[in-house]
Amino acid sequence: MKPHPLVTCALFCGAVLPSTIAAPEPAGSAQSKASVQGGATLSSEFGTAVRVRQLTGQLTLAEAVNLALRQNPDVLRALREIERARGRVIEVRAQALPHLALSSGYDQIDMKLFLGGAQRIATQNKSWSISLEVRQVLYSGGKISASIEAERLSSDALYYSLRDTLDKVVSQVRQQFSSVLATRGLIGVAEESVELAAQQLRDATNRFEAGTVPRFNVLRAEVELASVKPGLIRAKNDYLISQLQLAKTLGINASPDGKPSFECVGELQISYRPMSLVDSISLGRARRPSLKAQRQQILVERQRLTVARAGYKPQVSADVGYRRSSSNVGLDFSDAVTGYFLGLRGSWNIFDGLETNGQVAQAKAKIESAIVTYEESLQSVELEVQKTFADLQQYRETVESQQKNVEQAREALRLSQERLGAGAGTQLEVLDARVALTRARTIELQARADYVRSLADFDRATATDTVYVELFKDPLAALEKKALHKGKAPSAADLFKP
Repeated sequence: MKPHPLVTCALFCGAVLPSTIAAPEPAGSAQSKASVQGGATLSSEFGTAVRVRQLTGQLTLAEAVNLALRQNPDVLRALREIERARGRVIEVRAQALPHLALSSGYDQIDMKLFLGGAQRIATQNKSWSISLEVRQVLYSGGKISASIEAERLSSDALYYSLRDTLDKVVSQVRQQFSSVLATRGLIGVAEESVELAAQQLRDATNRFEAGTVPRFNVLRAEVELASVKPGLIRAKNDYLISQLQLAKTLGINASPDGKPSFECVGELQISYRPMSLVDSISLGRARRPSLKAQRQQILVERQRLTVARAGYKPQVSADVGYRRSSSNVGLDFSDAVTGYFLGLRGSWNIFDGLETNGQVAQAKAKIESAIVTYEESLQSVELEVQKTFADLQQYRETVESQQKNVEQAREALRLSQERLGAGAGTQLEVLDARVALTRARTIELQARADYVRSLADFDRATATDTVYVELFKDPLAALEKKALHKGKAPSAADLFKP
């Protein structure tokens, strides 16, 4: 299925990440670029992005998505989490590397204490030393390698979490942008309704002055005009609130007068997704980044179980170095001796009070908990896709039905006005026709906006709104490919197959 054109595969690579989903090790290039349909191109680097605080002029949907991906607070927080994960990988990996340490010392002891009251002999009460030592862990029972792998998998899981955040932000921007367009359209409907009511009042006034209608018609027209004005006021307020909500998502401030200074441009287009419900569920279960992150978490907990079991095994380390120190024989403080030293250290907890047993039991429980969470999330995704799919059908049918209803309501209003002008109709017929037209236009516009919002939610639920380029090997890629072909997402049991 062709992905939504708003966000291309380069979207994830530019406005957010320098090395994108590149391997757990940071790539050499620290800068990348993202493009969003509509000609807007943004580039960013960790910690150097310039945030747009004020925005004036026209704003398209593509530009809004691009801006949100660059400075939305949720995206920025997710980026900081990835930075933290990178640091954690480096920290844990350091346990497997040699440690080189340079140490020095100087000591001086009172001669009385040094000799212990004995007669002074040819010796020094001062000493100094300089040592260069290399320490290396030789065997840790698999603890270090499992810890490194766990942190690497955790880092990958955070990339999937970032993807999930991006999908949510894109969907949120699309929904809020459509709300802005819808509320602005409702202002037009309300203004037209007010104008029609004002026209009816002018016509009733002219007829009353001509003596063809009673005073009742004028009063009825005045009441009707007053009753439709609150709808216009409410529509303008809804429009302002929807703009403010979009501005918050984009991470920009309002103008000094408290109102947004940008104008959203576009239309509420009805586009379709040629997918069946079964295909939609299959895509959602296989491609949702949140599910991928949870699958990674199961693998992480599996590695942490290996870390816990390392407590049953011995630990071996070695150290070697070179030392230069003062001589403890003679009175010349500058006399020094040099030489090497080496050592081998080993330890094995024969009985640790069942501490390791407790750690292993906790690790196993965390694996089971991660599996339960994953299975529950699979059901939640399936339910979410079914709901958004049903909503799309409902709003599409509503739009189609109301489009014809609006045409009929316009024609009914035209005929009632002609009948009233010819003296064959009544003012009540005109008012009823006008109310019916306003109601039909409002329902059609709201259904169109609801469809666009549901479509954004559907694209997020099926993870078809964005396409990402993976520059590191996904251990679950084969399972995902299998799921896309067979309509079955990998189960928790699949994750433990060799």
